[in-house]
Amino acid sequence: MALTQRLRARTRAWIDRRSPPQTGPVRIHRRRLYILPTRGGAWFGLLLFTMLLGSMNYSNSLGFALTFLLGGLVLVAMHHTHRNLLNLTVRAAPVGPVFAGQPALLAVMLHNPAGQSRLAVAVAADDTVDAQDDAVTDIPAGGDAICRLSLTTRARGRLPLPRLKISTLFPMGLFRAWTWIRLDQSVLVYPRPAGRAPLPPASPGLVEGADRHRTGREDFAGLRRYGRGDPPRLIHWKSYPRTGTLMVKQFDDPRQETLWLDFAMVPGGGVEPRLSQLTRWVQEADRRGLVYGLRLPGAEIPPDRGAPHRDRCLRSLALYAD
Repeated sequence: MALTQRLRARTRAWIDRRSPPQTGPVRIHRRRLYILPTRGGAWFGLLLFTMLLGSMNYSNSLGFALTFLLGGLVLVAMHHTHRNLLNLTVRAAPVGPVFAGQPALLAVMLHNPAGQSRLAVAVAADDTVDAQDDAVTDIPAGGDAICRLSLTTRARGRLPLPRLKISTLFPMGLFRAWTWIRLDQSVLVYPRPAGRAPLPPASPGLVEGADRHRTGREDFAGLRRYGRGDPPRLIHWKSYPRTGTLMVKQFDDPRQETLWLDFAMVPGGGVEPRLSQLTRWVQEADRRGLVYGLRLPGAEIPPDRGAPHRDRCLRSLALYAD
């Protein structure tokens, strides 16, 4: 068992040297394409050798003809298997962030620049990661195809895309052609939401220290003279014929409660449980439409709300380093 593991480790190290991370799209060249007989192909070759020995032993011309005919078909099949992957272009679509434990959906796009279709092309992830079975597709002439892989995420942070194996058995399954490709991309994995602690109490105050009189907010506070730079949508056109002066609608920002999600105030011990609790709090505060900020050791995100703010907080939690 130890010998097998060492051989696999050396094989992976050799593959990594041969196929370093690359920015897509990546074109499959001859030097990166490998081909070997399958188990069925090896047995078929043994059968042809046996037929050749029998034909030589009995001087059977029909046996020679059949043996060489089948041998020619094998050579043609080997050529087509190799050509089925040659010059394909591989790239991966950006993968959106996921929470730890959720599958990351990887879309691998294959482009066929040739004038003939490429059939039964399989895409699989490296066996060192958890993924679904091979995704097999046909690529039309001069067209594209998409293979989707589901990768299991276990820990927060940046998960590099696994090494991809592009292979084919077309047309007869006697040979397997394949190549290894590693794309220089990654998936952002948020901490797993967990914890049962309720949201901490909020404190009243204006968001980001803003003035009470701000345009474009909630409570109507009256009219004022138009000033350079005021948005046209706030001009009160109905008052212009009466006063001859452009007036602008003015609104008040109501005082809002500001919620601080502080790493130091999370109950319990351990970094990962605290980050998981903060992740759940961020989700809950965003769902309620609250104004909240995030405090981590060495970093602070000022209070705000909305999807961009939520994503910024989750990103900080995912990339937090002790």
